[in-house]
Amino acid sequence: MPRKLPLAKPALLAAAAIGLGALFGPASAQAAPVKACLITKTDSNPYFVKMRQGALAEAKKLGVDLKTYAGKYDGDNQSQVAAIESCIADGAKGILITPSDTKAIVPTVEKARKAGLLVIALDTALSPASAADMTFATDNFEAGKLIGEWAKAKMGAAAKTAKIALLDLSIAHPTVDVERDHGFLTGFGIKIKNPHSWGSESDPRIVGHAVTGGAEAGGQKAMESLLARNPNINLVYAINEPAAFGAYQALKSVGKTKGVLIVAIDGSCTGVKGLEAGMIGADSQQYPLKMASLGVDAIAKWAKSHVKPQASKGLNFFNTGTNLITAQPMPGIPSITPAEGAKLCWG
Repeated sequence: MPRKLPLAKPALLAAAAIGLGALFGPASAQAAPVKACLITKTDSNPYFVKMRQGALAEAKKLGVDLKTYAGKYDGDNQSQVAAIESCIADGAKGILITPSDTKAIVPTVEKARKAGLLVIALDTALSPASAADMTFATDNFEAGKLIGEWAKAKMGAAAKTAKIALLDLSIAHPTVDVERDHGFLTGFGIKIKNPHSWGSESDPRIVGHAVTGGAEAGGQKAMESLLARNPNINLVYAINEPAAFGAYQALKSVGKTKGVLIVAIDGSCTGVKGLEAGMIGADSQQYPLKMASLGVDAIAKWAKSHVKPQASKGLNFFNTGTNLITAQPMPGIPSITPAEGAKLCWG
């Protein structure tokens, strides 16, 4: 007859359970959520507000713990530096950033990457672009080129004697600023001298450049200064829609809205209404929700398998697309109507 083994005492059973729990963890336990950060230029521009909404929605969907930060104003590099430092200390797996100063932020971005974080630039590439693991953005040169080509076609023979005001973003010449400006000028047929900054052109059609900070008040002030230089301006390039609306107000205040074309880049719902009202002639639409959701998804994949996102074919960034919106289509230039743009707009 086999010998019976003694029953284990309750205390020993409890100790064994604790030991197994420490080794394997409780069966119902879940892995800690992936931590990530979104750092935008500001939290007031509708473009970045929508980007944050898109990022938070995708983070909730994927179970990512996303913290958001923003500069106090467009160009506030120090707040973005502090935000990256906080993300590193918090154990984040990745950072999405729309850099205010594309050069000054690079050393801090490099610090984050050395700490093992995936860093993705959204909307605006770093300088150099390779300082980030990837950039998800509109092809800003192409967006500018589309409105430049449209303006040239719209003006016809008058394009040869145009008087052009260029409303740029910042004296820091961030990549998005340079690419859009140069795209517009290239589309209009004006040669670029310095590929790394705007303002070096010698074409007599250019009345001048003025910075706006990407804001309506800045656009109005910039336009006023250029009108004082030459009251015969008949074409306005604006870095974004707030700057374009500021330019329109400056023109309106001196009774010069008729006969002046304004072109811009953004594609917000407010911008589409501006197109419908005739304030803006053509607008290249971009897609911040797509940038943000793709960025969060890339960080989640990086945390799981250390796979980095790949650039679009032939580019050094992932192109999130653009469409030219206008109520006055020009032959040979692809565009969509304001009604179609309204279905895709943001803000």
